[in-house]
Amino acid sequence: MPDKVIAEHSIQEAKKLIDSSKRIVIVTHVSPDGDAIGSSLALCRILSQMGKHVDVVVPNNYPSFLKWMNGVKDIIVAEWKEVFAKGVFRAADLIFCLDFNIPKRVQQLAELVENAPAKKIMIDHHPQPGDFCDVTISHPELSSTSELLFRFICALGMYDAIDKNCAECIYTGMMTDTGAFTYNSNSPDIYHIISKLLEKGINKDILYQKVYNNYSESRIRLEGYVLYEKMKIFEDYNAALITLSCEEQQRFQWKKGDTEGFVNIPLSIENIRFSVFIREEENMIKISLRSQGGFPSNQFAADVFNGGGHLNASGGEFYGKLEDAVRLFEEALPRYKEQLTIKN
Repeated sequence: MPDKVIAEHSIQEAKKLIDSSKRIVIVTHVSPDGDAIGSSLALCRILSQMGKHVDVVVPNNYPSFLKWMNGVKDIIVAEWKEVFAKGVFRAADLIFCLDFNIPKRVQQLAELVENAPAKKIMIDHHPQPGDFCDVTISHPELSSTSELLFRFICALGMYDAIDKNCAECIYTGMMTDTGAFTYNSNSPDIYHIISKLLEKGINKDILYQKVYNNYSESRIRLEGYVLYEKMKIFEDYNAALITLSCEEQQRFQWKKGDTEGFVNIPLSIENIRFSVFIREEENMIKISLRSQGGFPSNQFAADVFNGGGHLNASGGEFYGKLEDAVRLFEEALPRYKEQLTIKN
């Protein structure tokens, strides 16, 4: 098994809460990604095997390329079933908060989570966790919440309860949060965990196909348009910017998940160390930031877009016009020129 990282007292406190609970809710962040859905479904499967009644609740819909995983048909999408979701939280005696570190990351569910009488356990790998849970298991040094969850399951003595379906969910979360193991994935423990998941019968090549080779024609055409028409290179700063308006998304029949991974593409260009993707939504502007080496994308996100995240992968939000968000990015770049151009 991988090296132990979770404190023993946290494991014992979590185990005590699980043992004393009957109805458990697992909740994850808005616009759930592979790590959020994968870790949630894997934990749901383990807790169900322990005889618990478990509900998985997400704030809004998630990409279609994740909807093959075992258990997705039972996920409660709160934006579609608001009243039902509220009832689930009120009935719960234990809430697991997965893959988010502060309540605002679940948006409209934040008040429900904070005010719920149930005990709360956080399992997350984002920096600076908030103090809203009874047990906080936070390890930003790990690649993904799914990796941390695997360690948590093993620490509970439940490794044997991981079946193929559960293992597929864990692997998918680890794979998607590392760009198919191309960043934040240099720890030997990651590959030891993968070997243990392979022993459960997963086919990692098929899982890659399901997630990364399952796009619509319109998504591929959108990618071509973005690269040819919308990518701007800032050579003096080793940076790149991609923007996408609501009108452009509609032109290519955009659906949730279609722009997943776009922000990473410019990083394959020689000398580009920092890539930002600014996408217009109906009521806000969504910003995704990625970097290579030691450039802190999370610092840029926090300083410019009131966001945060990991060193090389972060996000932010802007409430205003798309052109104003672009202007903020361009005006901020000179402040980071030394960090972006230094060799490291």
